[in-house]
Amino acid sequence: MSGVIAKEPLSADSAANAVLNAILHPVIMVDEDGLITFANWEAESFFGASRDHLFQRRLDAYIPFSSPLLALIEHVRERRAPINEYRVDVSSPKLGNERLVDLYVAPVPDQPGSVVVLFQERSMADKIDRQLTHRAAARSVTGLASMLAHEIKNPLSGIRGAAQLLETSVGDDDRALTRLIRDETDRIVSLVDRMEIFSDERPVDREPVNIHAVLDHVKAVSRAGFASPFKITENYDPSLPPVFANRDQLVQVFLNLIKNACEALGDQANGEITLTTAYRPGMRLSIPGASEKVSLPLEFCVQDNGPGVPPDIRPHLFDPFITTKINGSGLGLALVAKIVGDHGGIVECDSQSNRTTFRVLMPASRDAVGEPREADR
Repeated sequence: MSGVIAKEPLSADSAANAVLNAILHPVIMVDEDGLITFANWEAESFFGASRDHLFQRRLDAYIPFSSPLLALIEHVRERRAPINEYRVDVSSPKLGNERLVDLYVAPVPDQPGSVVVLFQERSMADKIDRQLTHRAAARSVTGLASMLAHEIKNPLSGIRGAAQLLETSVGDDDRALTRLIRDETDRIVSLVDRMEIFSDERPVDREPVNIHAVLDHVKAVSRAGFASPFKITENYDPSLPPVFANRDQLVQVFLNLIKNACEALGDQANGEITLTTAYRPGMRLSIPGASEKVSLPLEFCVQDNGPGVPPDIRPHLFDPFITTKINGSGLGLALVAKIVGDHGGIVECDSQSNRTTFRVLMPASRDAVGEPREADR
């Protein structure tokens, strides 16, 4: 057909390289002598070295001799069959500490003794695990909230009414007891009202939202109340695209996170809270109601310089009724996890002494025609 230019097909080697470089996980090939003979672009970042530097160097120059990875490679060579291994420690002076990875190791059929190694860093896998855990926790509270609303609020209304009637016909000493009954009844009703939020399963009404306008509003509200003793600073990315979210629910999320930070700071004299926004491409997850994975490139953080979260609490921080506060209900962070999860996002906490960061990853807005933004592809 005239006017049509046929494209030259890629060679097998070029096509293989293009595919491997498109994978967002480090991939290397190691020959029978332990030399690295191939590394994709992600491997350069993982090992902290260029491909030219990696080629023809032994893998054990980067991985400790005692690492389970080297034994796993030998096992694959002997079996001539692929193996998956989870949570393997590849920490070393060159790769850094606490480098946990999931591994896929497979033999290369036409190159005897050679194996391919794919690394999946646990930070990514853990985010997916946490997302599913938070959604399951929110669903458990949903059922409990529905039950409480129907089975507790009605009897409480009768108890409060009876206490009011008694208050008009008893002496001063007994009147204090009737007031105590009313106050405690009101407190329980308030708790049930908070839990009823979890039973709202309606689809989230979302639109493009300027996250910086939301954070400025939350900051103003916080400074006028519970955050007044503390310094609040911002580190924003001004080029950030809109987030695809419900504005009112975002306000609730960040009010809860800033209030949580203030409570963690307590009476600390130099307490400081930092709000940051950034663009982090590469994170994609499946969300309810979506046929394709959604990109979560928008990162919003609330950081404080408080004492940190106790280690025994960290794995359960977003579970309902988990709290370190004397009078806390343990529902604030559970609600944050539910709202973020309903938006198809992720919330996580990194905590150590003098620095705790709550990180929210969210999808960017879609264009008016309903197509994903170019950055989301």
